[in-house]
Amino acid sequence: MIEKSLYENYEISFSDTATPKTEDYLFVFNDERELYLTSDKELAKDLNDFDVEFCLLIGQYNGKDAFVVNVKGNESFYPLQEVYEFNHDLYHIAGKAVLVRDWYISHRFCGRCGTPTKLDEKDMMLKCPECGQNHYPRIAPAIIVAIRKGNELLMAKHSYHDNIRYALIAGFVEPGEGIEEAVHREVLEEVGVKIKNLKYQRSQSWPFPNSLMLAFTAEYDSGEIKVDGDEILKAKWFKKDEIIRYGSDISISDWLIQEFIDSV
Repeated sequence: MIEKSLYENYEISFSDTATPKTEDYLFVFNDERELYLTSDKELAKDLNDFDVEFCLLIGQYNGKDAFVVNVKGNESFYPLQEVYEFNHDLYHIAGKAVLVRDWYISHRFCGRCGTPTKLDEKDMMLKCPECGQNHYPRIAPAIIVAIRKGNELLMAKHSYHDNIRYALIAGFVEPGEGIEEAVHREVLEEVGVKIKNLKYQRSQSWPFPNSLMLAFTAEYDSGEIKVDGDEILKAKWFKKDEIIRYGSDISISDWLIQEFIDSV
């Protein structure tokens, strides 16, 4: 996973009336949230050959203006997971761009009254001129936890993972609950055990599609493994030499697993 700050090379600003210049950064996405790259795996230099739906200034990257653009098309577009594998820095800023893109697409019309919204002059916010509803960018907080019992790590087979045999317990935070409550609830719901010594570790933006992953470690407390049979099909305790690693280190999950392996 990427560990440096996004703000080492990026500053926030926004405008829906600015026009890109030749030297600016153009993060061109299609409707599948894929990023356009040239044959040399570089960003687009201009928008002349694209059917542009919108172009939005999202800030300054490496001292130049950066724009997120939505277009029609499917040739020479790359999924962000693939971009990560050959260019971490590009993935990092493109992850920001695609999240802003999603917000702008979703709130161009007010969800309360249907009126076209307007970009606020001060905040990154779309405001309804009719009813006054404010529409800020949305992220979905989610937890992921590495649960340890002695020298073993609890991992589960998720019904929605086709290419990953076993993974850590994870889930979304529900309205009205705290982050720590979400961890205890998800673990109990999915695998039927109780945990203790819960410790927050770190976080990661996860733009698939709009999550903020909050990583924890915990220790087994009590109970027998009993999967829910819906999200979780199987679960068991793994020694470090039994763990099958992911093909990529893009996820904070891989970082948690490596931390466990290094500690035993």
